[in-house]
Amino acid sequence: MTDDRIGRRAADLLPEEQAGGGSADPRAQAEAILAESDEREEQPGAAPDSFLERRSSGEASETGEITR
Repeated sequence: MTDDRIGRRAADLLPEEQAGGGSADPRAQAEAILAESDEREEQPGAAPDSFLERRSSGEASETGEITR
């Protein structure tokens, strides 16, 4: 995990991650989020009820199919 990646993620925290007035330390929060994300990507079963599906956008829906 690079400092640049952490910095970008810290600058773009999601609204739900900022709930309650944001984080006292956005970089530490971003680093924790990215570490958990990396772990789930490496070990899809690492978190309860998590599932990492690997497919391209072309495989996700047929051309012209409407999704909501």
